[in-house]
Amino acid sequence: MGEEIVKVALGTFTCSGIEAKLGSDVTVCVQAAIGDYVRRLKAGAPPIGIPGFLRGSTEPRPSSTYELQVDADTRFVLEREAARQQATLSQLIAHSVQLYLAEFDRLTPLNAA
Repeated sequence: MGEEIVKVALGTFTCSGIEAKLGSDVTVCVQAAIGDYVRRLKAGAPPIGIPGFLRGSTEPRPSSTYELQVDADTRFVLEREAARQQATLSQLIAHSVQLYLAEFDRLTPLNAA
């Protein structure tokens, strides 16, 4: 399967969280979050959905926009989930990053922070 490009807009809060918890290579961290989210979807245990008040809303002005390479299957799974949640692909990816950060934070011992 070929690689495809997806664009994601991330706000300041999300970018700061990535840099503080996972390092400065935002693209690698977003790729990891996407992979985790897609694995959960494929396993039949979807993560928490996008909050209702954010669905279909216009996206806030992003702090940064990234172009990521994903395989066609990953893009298909993400697009299907975005449609199910009535969100844009970029909103879903940004949400997957926030969930990934929250899970990382939850698993980090308090004295390690």
